[in-house]
Amino acid sequence: MPDTFELEVTTPERLLIRNQVNEAQIPAANGYLGIGPEHAPLLAELGIGELSYRVGNIRKSLVVAGGFVEVMTDHVRVLADSAEKASEIDVERARAALRRAEERLGSNATVAVDVARALNAAKRAKARLEAAAHR
Repeated sequence: MPDTFELEVTTPERLLIRNQVNEAQIPAANGYLGIGPEHAPLLAELGIGELSYRVGNIRKSLVVAGGFVEVMTDHVRVLADSAEKASEIDVERARAALRRAEERLGSNATVAVDVARALNAAKRAKARLEAAAHR
């Protein structure tokens, strides 16, 4: 049994990674998927969150939002609407985005709020902060 599989993460703008990895935790729309070598094939909607993967004893992270994940026995392809490596995250900007989203969702909001959009913004900001903490 192989102990690795190829993980590819791409957006419409760029390829972020294409590596042999031992395992991956991928945020799907309905919860996280734990993927290892020879996983059963599946296709799922990608959620918003931290995607982490392990190469040997090294764990790396990035943040993905929207798109699809295709799992095959020897290859996992993540087609994300947006993604960024943990090393690219501006922590202060993520904190500011989280504050803005929480203010929009707060009880003191004086204007109409797109709740779904504010919730997604908060979720993405939290994922960015989590990934940045794992640099």
